[in-house]
Amino acid sequence: MVSSRTESPRHIRAACTLLILLALLLPRPAAAQSRVVQSINSDWQFRRADGPDYAQTAAPAAGWERISIPHTWNAADVTDDEPGYYRGVGWYRKTLHIPASWQTRRVSLYFEGAGQEAAVYVNGQLAGRHAGGYTAFSFPISQWLRFDKGVPNEVVVKVDNRPNVALPPLSADFTFYGGLYRDVYLVAANPVHFDLDNYASSGLFVSTPAVSAEAAQVLARGTLVNESTTKRRLTVLTELTDHAGNVVGQQRSNLTLAAGEKREFRQAFTNLRRPHLWSPDDPYLYHITATVREAGPAAAVPLDAVSSPLGLRWFRFDAATGFYLNGQPLKLIGTNRHQDFPGLGNALPDALAERDLLLLKQMGGNFLRVSHYPQDPAVLAACDRLGILASVEIPVVNAITDSPAFFENCKTMQTEMIRQGYNHPSVIIWAYMNEVLLRLPTGLTKDNDAGKAYLARVAALARELDALTRREDPTRYTMLVNHGAFDLYQQAGLLNIPQLIGWNLYAGWYSGGFQGFPDFLDRHRRELPDKPLLVTEFGADADARLHSFSPQRFDKTTEYANRYHQFYLREILARPFVAGATVWNLAEFNSETRQEAVPHINNKSLLTADRQPKDAYLFYQAHLLKAPFVRIGSRAWTLRSGTAASPDSLYCAQPVEVYTNQSAAELQLNGQSLGTHPAEFGIVRFRVPFANGLNQLTARAGTAPADHTDIQFQLLSPNLSSDKLPFSELNVSLGDQRYFTDARLNQVWLPEQAYVPGGWGYVGGHPFALPGTGRLPYGSDRNILGTEYDAVYETQRVGLSQFRLDVPAGRYEVTLHFAELEAVPAAEQLAYNLAKADAASAAPAKAARRFDVWLNGLLLLPDMGPDNNLPPLQAVSVKLPVSVRMGEGIILDFKAAVGETVLNGIQVKRLD
Repeated sequence: MVSSRTESPRHIRAACTLLILLALLLPRPAAAQSRVVQSINSDWQFRRADGPDYAQTAAPAAGWERISIPHTWNAADVTDDEPGYYRGVGWYRKTLHIPASWQTRRVSLYFEGAGQEAAVYVNGQLAGRHAGGYTAFSFPISQWLRFDKGVPNEVVVKVDNRPNVALPPLSADFTFYGGLYRDVYLVAANPVHFDLDNYASSGLFVSTPAVSAEAAQVLARGTLVNESTTKRRLTVLTELTDHAGNVVGQQRSNLTLAAGEKREFRQAFTNLRRPHLWSPDDPYLYHITATVREAGPAAAVPLDAVSSPLGLRWFRFDAATGFYLNGQPLKLIGTNRHQDFPGLGNALPDALAERDLLLLKQMGGNFLRVSHYPQDPAVLAACDRLGILASVEIPVVNAITDSPAFFENCKTMQTEMIRQGYNHPSVIIWAYMNEVLLRLPTGLTKDNDAGKAYLARVAALARELDALTRREDPTRYTMLVNHGAFDLYQQAGLLNIPQLIGWNLYAGWYSGGFQGFPDFLDRHRRELPDKPLLVTEFGADADARLHSFSPQRFDKTTEYANRYHQFYLREILARPFVAGATVWNLAEFNSETRQEAVPHINNKSLLTADRQPKDAYLFYQAHLLKAPFVRIGSRAWTLRSGTAASPDSLYCAQPVEVYTNQSAAELQLNGQSLGTHPAEFGIVRFRVPFANGLNQLTARAGTAPADHTDIQFQLLSPNLSSDKLPFSELNVSLGDQRYFTDARLNQVWLPEQAYVPGGWGYVGGHPFALPGTGRLPYGSDRNILGTEYDAVYETQRVGLSQFRLDVPAGRYEVTLHFAELEAVPAAEQLAYNLAKADAASAAPAKAARRFDVWLNGLLLLPDMGPDNNLPPLQAVSVKLPVSVRMGEGIILDFKAAVGETVLNGIQVKRLD
């Protein structure tokens, strides 16, 4: 029997008063404690061991390492110089002491995530298995527990991150960490409880069928379970409270459940007047709590209770005019996010996840694409509190496996994701594929029969996932995310399946020039006029150590990334039909297979890996924040260097950008104004005459708080014998047009230049470039072993005959840096490289090389080459002390016997 009624606040107060009096006057039953939930993250043991044998857990204690959860075994090996990382089996074990009073309870183990597969054993018995590294799972364990006092229970978890063709993701531009990398909980519930076996969800599902500024409807539903041995008469009371804790609505249902019965319940709040709406500007949260008790007035102690935040809002997407929240247009601007941090891998405490969301909010962002997988529950909880709308997806990335097991795993992941995140008001989109046609399986093309059949199977999986999502949650939108191959996705029929289309677009980075971006957006609008559009990824690599005043595509400088984001944001804001856009990525993240200037790191981001802002972050703040704002750009570039304009000058003028949402900004240098200039699309540009030593900059704009930064400048004279600026040190990156700053060693590496009498520079040769790649016209993109200065060793001058410095007499230390970039082994072709195949990386070069290096007429480095002293892709540095006589200077001669000479970098330091 089920009954339900809505009660007015006056009747609720009267009923509550009566219940209190009855509770005081009647005998009180023995207390029945409600659900107990406690983390069990401490005092685990771990050992790495391939193989499926549970008996391995009986290894001696010396074979185990004591750890705490969260934990990953890949925190270190994904950043070392050895290609690859451990993808295998890890074992975890822990001793539990279970209270004897829990013998009548329903005890479960709840895991927030394990990468990528898990098997859980309790006292030697298999409790359950879970496939998928990014969703929670739970197993009942009561039947295997020992409740005798002093008798321990052993929990063993086998975790496996080996490649599995039946389990997404198959490949991706991120690292597939292994381990128990999220919190683990022990849950003890009474025999009567809300459903604990619903895909590791809370068992309570809250939706808002109708919301307006005048009224709101709220629906709470779930399943009640009676695991006791007798019939139970029960009452489910669901309370809706405001942010201050005041009760604003109640619903009560009476149920009678037979022993072993499960029963669904639904409770509707139909008339919540003048609701306080949830929005990014005002993320107001109500709270909803469902409690089950024994029926009858004396049953004051709950048997079980579950609760959830509740945000009241309504939203829609329009293909022509974008996104609307609470009836008002809202451009969704934010970022993507991955879940790792330097030194921790993906085993992050909740506080770091929450900090990321706070940084997004402080940028002015209102939207997060949780990519490419569901993340820690703390992420969506922070979105709810901070007012950040969210899209969440499962990791079907790059490709699929056409097998029943793969399809079923995808559908299970989608169901887990939706049910576990169902109650979060921040979630507006459920997605299920990302760039799934990025690389077709070997031998398949879009035109051959096998390729067409594969495309049809991808579309079949998309249809199944989309239909499942709409059944599970018809209140949110479905989305499929594609890379920029419009014709391919259209041919596959994927553009017709979801309610929303996301495009990952990198024109001006992986392909072509900037103009390809707006052209693509306009094509979508012409050819898919009824399909709402989001730009789900865009970005350019930015190494905070690299700078250029003439930035080029692929140079990884801050300045090129600045130009990229400035162009993209202007085009996004100019098109109302672009509902939203998310930068790739919030912060730098680990991708073990990447090489390049910072090996194993994808640095398309607004923050560094340790969460320091890059210029583009400040640029977005200038456009998204409502409060008056001004910041000096290049905040990480506080150590600079350059050459004075002339031998008589004591200054070097370099550009500085100031970001503001005011109409103009003033910049001061050491208290002296450099003028007030108008802002152009949030940017005010200045040329600053830096002097040697400390330079203090102050920016002012309108009523915004002033911004200050200190820049240490190392000024060089064009005449190395100058008395005004005596020579002390020079660092040059050969074959390079960028500045490289090493804050740790307080050094700045200058771009190369041709020799100028009285000064310094190379004689002859040309910059090294990988032929036929369509990439940067200089440098390699390979990981250079034995160094953290890959950016320096990836560029070189080839075929030079000399490097000269017209320094005055004195004692000097010359350090030469080399790396063999041509005679190198083949590199893996990565799916995310959308440019031309790297011809130089595809096969080892056959070129031979042997040359000598002479310093002021002395042969010091004979027979340099890959067969002697220059192993491929290995950093080699040699220090050479030299005493220079008056008028002699430093002359390095490079003489080739076979092939061409090379030099990657040179450092010269005066010692007296």
